[in-house]
Amino acid sequence: MTPGVGEHPAARSWWIETAPGSPRPTLAASERPRVDTVVLGGGIAGLCTARELARSGHEVLVLEADRVAAGVTGHTSAKVTALQGLRYSELRDRHGPDTARLYADAHRRAVERVAEIADELSADCDLVRRPALTWAETPDTEKAVRAEAAAAREAGLPVTLIEGPGTGGTGLPFPVRAAVRLDDQIAFHPRAWLLAVAEDIERHGGRIVERTRAVELHEGDPCRVVTENGAEVTARHVVIATHYPVFDRAMLFARLEAEREWVIAARIPVEAAPSTMALTPDHGTRSVRTAPLPGGPEDRCLLILTGEKFLPGDGPVTPRVQRLEAWLRERFPDAEETHRWATQDTFGTDGVPFIGPFHPGARNTFVATGFNAWGMTGGVVAGDLLAGLIRGDEEPPPWTEMHDPRRLHPIREAGSALGLQATVARHFVGDRLRPAEADSVDDLAPGTGALVRVGGRKAAVYRDPAGTVHALSARCTHLGCLVRFNEVETAWECPCHGSRFDVDGSVVQGPATKPLEPRDLDGTPGADDGDDEPEGPEYLDEPGPGATDRG
Repeated sequence: MTPGVGEHPAARSWWIETAPGSPRPTLAASERPRVDTVVLGGGIAGLCTARELARSGHEVLVLEADRVAAGVTGHTSAKVTALQGLRYSELRDRHGPDTARLYADAHRRAVERVAEIADELSADCDLVRRPALTWAETPDTEKAVRAEAAAAREAGLPVTLIEGPGTGGTGLPFPVRAAVRLDDQIAFHPRAWLLAVAEDIERHGGRIVERTRAVELHEGDPCRVVTENGAEVTARHVVIATHYPVFDRAMLFARLEAEREWVIAARIPVEAAPSTMALTPDHGTRSVRTAPLPGGPEDRCLLILTGEKFLPGDGPVTPRVQRLEAWLRERFPDAEETHRWATQDTFGTDGVPFIGPFHPGARNTFVATGFNAWGMTGGVVAGDLLAGLIRGDEEPPPWTEMHDPRRLHPIREAGSALGLQATVARHFVGDRLRPAEADSVDDLAPGTGALVRVGGRKAAVYRDPAGTVHALSARCTHLGCLVRFNEVETAWECPCHGSRFDVDGSVVQGPATKPLEPRDLDGTPGADDGDDEPEGPEYLDEPGPGATDRG
């Protein structure tokens, strides 16, 4: 029986728990290192970039705000595949067949690079070859799957369309209407793979520091990066691989949307396990794959189930988790839940990741973001592409221009961009006009949080299980939207750009780099707790070379 919300231990990732790794030191406040390249972010995009550069003889320093591979990469479903839902029909319709073909080529190459690197490093990361599958359960999705099969073939992928009653050959323990299948893809343990990559960076002279958050970027030749504790790094090149860029001068915040999605890990009988890595757009998206159980019974394996996408800070989370649990019980009645966690993805307005120069005036700064939920392959693409740009390779990959963040597709992006900005405006303005979620602090039960009006302004207030109250400014330190409480993960989330904060105000996930300010419950406003007339964000004026961003 799967536990209900509130009966299960706190959200925790299987990948992080089963590959904890060894902590690395922070960058001391007194340090002033000079390197060829500083990489901000120790996830798959940042570490793959750093590895390629370190192996090319570049002096590389990686700054990770938390732990290596413990952010988005440590919370993924870890499917490495060039078949990505309905991606190719979307790319073909939006950009044309040439873009779809280049995208397929880049991601096929990334799948093979993951296997090559695992072999080179003898990485113990449970890497296995599996078919990838996109399946349909409704008539409309069946049409979409058929269109995806045609678009994927046109893009050069050797896919198979599976159809017929019940549709055998899917590797799923339940019937479907149709499916498109791509063989010889990869499932692996993402954190174990990346810890091996991190060690390889260090073997080649690179340096990785943890618990070191970058808060200022000074562009120039060289560039300077300032950390939260005042340390300064001087570098010829800067790579911003923080998932959502922590500096906004490229105006990418207007072209990126953050989404979260729940992941449940459960023990299931081997005979009931899917033999494919499968995804359906139906039911609000469902994705399944399996992983081995170290030291577990041979007749059991681990099912990784993903689904229930939602915008951070946009409504209650509990019903979403319950829907995913109900689907698990329906399709896998013998499942025993062991872990649950949420992952966060960034989606670009034109469907292609942003990998390349940070902004039109950038000479030495680069970015990788907007992987559209496929960061395991997109991060590897980014590592190869950015390393080549920094090295000045004479023959860049043919998909370089396609990924250039400086591209503008006003017509192709118009609908997505307008929808994104409407959502941001709705929260930025509308959330200020809504009544407070609780009439007073006294209304909060232990273990709950809400926006409460204190001294005429909203505060983010959480009462912990022991009854102690923690009050913070409700205004996100990124661009000023009001945060909302995630009752399942016990965190404050910004619905505009996905920043997340712990109940003590500390940053859990960017783009914000500054914590939420404490609030006094006596109603005395602090220096940064206004929610009625917030300051205009300094990022709206796009700086040129030599400018500074403060997170």
